[in-house]
Order: sequence, then structure tokens, then C-alpha cells
Amino acid sequence: MRTNPARTRLRATFVAVAIAAVTGTTLAGSPASAAPSTNTSQFKGVNWADPRDNYADDPVVLSGLSLTDTYAQTYTKATRVIAAFRANLGANTVRLPINPYTVNGSYWKSYRGVVDAATAQGFKVIVSYWEGTGANKDGFIDDPATYWPMWDTVVKAYQHNQRVYFEPMNEPHGYTDAEWADLAAKWLDTYSQVPRNRVFVSGAGYNDHVTTVCADPRLKGTYLSLHHYGFWKDYATYDQWVSDLKVRLGDCANRTVADEFGAPMTTGLNYNVPTPDDNSVNFIQADTDTFRKLGMGSVYWPGLRTDDTYSIQKLIGDAARPWLATTNQSGADRLAWAWGRGRPVKS
Repeated sequence: MRTNPARTRLRATFVAVAIAAVTGTTLAGSPASAAPSTNTSQFKGVNWADPRDNYADDPVVLSGLSLTDTYAQTYTKATRVIAAFRANLGANTVRLPINPYTVNGSYWKSYRGVVDAATAQGFKVIVSYWEGTGANKDGFIDDPATYWPMWDTVVKAYQHNQRVYFEPMNEPHGYTDAEWADLAAKWLDTYSQVPRNRVFVSGAGYNDHVTTVCADPRLKGTYLSLHHYGFWKDYATYDQWVSDLKVRLGDCANRTVADEFGAPMTTGLNYNVPTPDDNSVNFIQADTDTFRKLGMGSVYWPGLRTDDTYSIQKLIGDAARPWLATTNQSGADRLAWAWGRGRPVKS
């Protein structure tokens, strides 16, 4: 999720991170045995989003798709979009939204075409629950009576597909850190048949710090997901952004994937040249350098979202057979750098 109206709340959340760091919710000392691997660099991805930012009180419909598409039409379109993510960016992972309206109703049969098309091409797929709009956009599960049946259906469909990963909730900011850890532990207990190394436990708050979930022994063996955005600050230097990211990670980088981070891609910024007076350039260079250095996977927000200035891809061609074009080559270069390819920025 990347919505500017949340700016004020996100700044407040960072204060909570700092408090957590000094009150023992640990920036250090989390068990190394909790890590599913020594790093997470195998996840090189993008988010594919509904134009409404994935918050919806009806089915989520990804940019370029239609609610009236059949399974076959969805599969065909998704096959091309996924292929374009790989061809244009070198991605191997896509993060997708779900909600009960998408899964518990008739659209699920069609929506499965996205997951199936992606995994058929060897992509890893992270499936994440999004809450609704209005009063429901409060950081809590909207309705447990529909939430758990949704996951029953998704887990049953994909528990045996090794390329599908499950993220119980996107940005659970309504819960305290302890409440969120309890809920994540309940999800793991409920779906104990799912290997823990195929679960992404969101960081607390707006996914903005992983230190508390990392320290919880009940969540051992899972991946952790972190979100990080440049608009959380009006301005910070490169070094300040590096420090900000590391505070949110603590010593948990080896379990963590940044499954949302992003900056403007359609406004002409050049992310390949150091520009110390530009907050967005500082942010992207700091994050991509740090991800690479720490061996962290990253999933850019968004790979594709219609009318989003952060979108690094845009739809082109026939709507029935879409393809994608890159909106900012320097942004794509920085993703390649984060993912272990390419060259560093020019000095």
C-alpha cells in the first residue's frame, strides 16, 4: 500500500519504532534459528495492484484485468504481464492482493488464473490479505467470519504449490505489536500444514518494523515482510535513509523481504545519479544499496498500477493481449542493482 494521506500516521508509527527499540522489543537478540534461510535475495519482485490501491469492498481487479474476464482470459492476460515483468525488469516474484470478496465469491475462479499463470512461468507468488475502505480501512481484519474461510480456500488451493507464499495481512496497523503477533501465531496454528518458510509475517504497524515479530519464538521459521517509503519523511539524506531502514530491520535482515518500497517513477527523476538535495533519489539509492548489501529480497510497489506515479511499468498494446513498458529506466536499473545485477550509481 502506498497512499500519501497516511503520511502523518506513518511518521507517528516511526516514533513507535524508536520507542520499541529502547524498551526491549529488540533490535538485537532475536533468535538466528528463526531465519528460514541465510538471506532472502531469491525474492526479486514487484506488486501488481488494483487501481484502487487494493483497498476494496468488492473483488480486487488488477490493473489490466476485468471483473468479467473468464479464467482463460485472465490467464492469457496474466501470462503476458508476468512475462513482461521478467523481460523488462528481471523479476521472478509478484505480490498479489486478496480479500473475501475476491475469494469467497464467483470471481475466485477467474482470479486464480493470475496465480496459475505466474507460477506456471516459474514466478514466486506472495498472496496477501487487504482490508476494505472507509471505516473498514482501520488496520484490523474486517470480518473474521469471512477472513478465515477466505484463507481456508486459498490454502486448500495452493498449499501444495511450492511457488505460492501466504501473507496473512497487509499493514496490520490497528493492532498493537503483541496483538498482531498473537494473530500471526493463530494463523500459523490454523494452517499448520503450510510450511513456515512459505509464510510472510508482516511487520507490525504499517509493516514498518519487523523487530517484534522477529523476536517472537512462536513465529520462528517464517519470512518477515517490511514496508519502507520515502514519503514518510519530507527529506532525509542517503545516510539517514540507510539508518532508518536498519532501525526497522534490527538484526532480522536475513529473514526479511521488503515487499513494498517505492518512489515516483513517472516524474523524470534520474535514480542513477546522486542528487543529495532530492529525497526520493536519496531514498531509492539508500534502499537498493542496503538490500543488496544485506542480501535482502525486495518487491517494488508497484510494478503495475494504473494511474500511480510510482508505477515502474505501464500497460501498452491490445487490452486483450497486454504488454508493459518501463516508465523510468533508471528506476529499473536500481531494482536490478538491489537484485544483484547491474552497476552502482555514477559518482
